[in-house]
Amino acid sequence: MKEHHMKTIESYITPLSEERLLKCCAKIKHVALDMDGTIYLGSTLFPYTQGFLQTLRAHGISYSFLTNNPTKSSKDYLLKLKALGIEATEEQMYTSSIATIDYIKLHYPQVKRIFALGTPSMQREFTNAGFELTADSPQDRPDMLVVAFDTTLTYERLCRAAWWASKAEIPFIATNPDWVCPTDQEVILVDCGSICSAIEASTKRKPDVVIGKPNPNMLYCISERFGLKPDEVAMCGDRIYTDVAAAQNAGALGVLVLSGETTLEQSLTYERQPDITALNVEEFGKLLVKARKLTLS
Repeated sequence: MKEHHMKTIESYITPLSEERLLKCCAKIKHVALDMDGTIYLGSTLFPYTQGFLQTLRAHGISYSFLTNNPTKSSKDYLLKLKALGIEATEEQMYTSSIATIDYIKLHYPQVKRIFALGTPSMQREFTNAGFELTADSPQDRPDMLVVAFDTTLTYERLCRAAWWASKAEIPFIATNPDWVCPTDQEVILVDCGSICSAIEASTKRKPDVVIGKPNPNMLYCISERFGLKPDEVAMCGDRIYTDVAAAQNAGALGVLVLSGETTLEQSLTYERQPDITALNVEEFGKLLVKARKLTLS
C-alpha cells in the first residue's frame, strides 16, 4: 500500500494530509451521490444509507442523486428511491439521459429526430423533451443517433444503430461510458460502453461525444443549481473512472466508496488517486461530521 498519509482501509484512505483532508471536508455544502453501488445495490438498499442521508440533513449539507444509468426516467428513479424508503424530488435527480438532452439542445439545436437505442423509459424522457424518435427503418432517417444502456436491446435495433453510425454525417452520441452496470444478481449487465464497442467494431466509428460521468457537465449543473463553488461539492461513487474522474475534472472533492464495482486493489492501480477512498458512504459521513466539529471547536 502507498505511504503518503494513507490510513488503514478499516474506514478510509487518502493521499492527503489529515489537516488538508479535514479542511476539504469542512468546505462541503453539497454531496452528489451516485446511486447503484453507492447507496444501494440492484434492488437492495445498503443498511447505512438512511443514516448517512440523515447525517447530511442534520449538518445542513444538501444532496442530489447522479447516475450514469439512463434506463429509467427521473420519475421512475424517484419511484424506485421511494420504494427503497428514500424521499427525493425531481430537483435532486440528474441522470445521463437528462444530461444528454441538455447537451443536444445546447450544441445541436437543429436536431429534432433521433434514433435512440434505449429503454422505453429513457425514450419517454426524450419525447417529453420534444424530440421525435425514428423507427427501425432505413427510410426513417434520423438527425442524430443516441446510444444508451439498453436492457431491452434487440439484435435488429443494434444493427440499425450500427447502420446509422456508419453514416459520418449523422452525429453519434452516447449517454455514458460505463462498461457494465453493478448488480446484486449473478449476471454481468452489459452497459452502454460495451454496446458502443460493438458498434465501433462493426463500423470503425466511436461516439462523437460521450455524456455522463466523467464528463464534468453534470457536476457543473449541480454547482450552478445550488450556487456553489466546485470545492464546496463532493462527488461520491463506486467507480473511479466515472464518479471520481468527474469530480477531478470539475474541481470537486472525489470520494470513492468500495461498496460497488471498484475494489481497493483496482483503485490503487490508478495514478491519480481519489481524494478519499472509503469503505462506504457511512465512513465518508463520519469524516464530514469530524471536519465540522473541528471547524466549530
